[in-house]
Amino acid sequence: MRRIVIDCDPGIDDAQAIMMAYQYPGVHIEAITTVAGNVGVEITSENALKILDALDADPIPVYAGARTALVETGNRASHVHGEDGLGDAGLPVSSRQLEVEAAALALIRLGKESPGELELIAIGPLTNLALALRLDPDLPSRYKRLVVMGGACYAQGNTPNLPVEFNFYADPDAAAVVFDNWPMLTLVTWETTLAHGIDLEKYNELMGIDNKRSQFLNKITRKLAIFMKEVFRRDVSYLADPLAMAVLLEEDIVMEATEKHIQIERIGTLTRGMTVVDWFNHSQNEPNALIINKVDHDRFFALLRMAFE
Repeated sequence: MRRIVIDCDPGIDDAQAIMMAYQYPGVHIEAITTVAGNVGVEITSENALKILDALDADPIPVYAGARTALVETGNRASHVHGEDGLGDAGLPVSSRQLEVEAAALALIRLGKESPGELELIAIGPLTNLALALRLDPDLPSRYKRLVVMGGACYAQGNTPNLPVEFNFYADPDAAAVVFDNWPMLTLVTWETTLAHGIDLEKYNELMGIDNKRSQFLNKITRKLAIFMKEVFRRDVSYLADPLAMAVLLEEDIVMEATEKHIQIERIGTLTRGMTVVDWFNHSQNEPNALIINKVDHDRFFALLRMAFE
């Protein structure tokens, strides 16, 4: 049984990623840690519980994390995900309870309790991981693998800082800490997400399945579908967090990837949060990221569909 920890900021696409992991055979979600990102951490934490309700999931501990970015207040994306983070769907409050322990401390403890056994995926701002790294510099050695959704390696961002992807925009300093201190991670970028959009007609099939999970998806994505069409002017759904989860679940899904050294810009007025890739090894630094460029698109959709069948 593979054991995974999900650090996230639910979020509509976070919800789908969690559902993919829960439904995938042979995978157990050991814990969920939440962070401020798409909306505030009080809401992302409550949303994690609501997602588990939609799954009728067995008890899974959820640990609330950082309320703000490391240095600044941080940025939010409620204009995309709704004020409640789940499409303003009006979902009922969960009866599940959050754990008392802070997310960063939970990440450290879980790693120490099961060294080398847990896989970690971060699909929100990296604030919790950065805090945990500052408290425990040996954290990378405690986890079997780290997959991160974030960044824009070709400067095709989705934020007011035009070359910057949202998760890194929300906390550039935390992203810098992680890339400076994690020897090797797997990175699924916003550009890779754009290259693997799912046709809306095909995506809408998921909402026609007769079960609670499909009904939940329908409720939380109504507003997002309108937003996507208005912004991208295409009948395509872009699913960043589910794509990262697919890469975690099945390494064989990756068709093209490259190892490079990455740093995160922290100063620039227009570029704070930018993913700076040493494409030609000018720095002679060892690679610290496996950048995923292409995956098996059909298999990606099959994994997504599995979550709702």
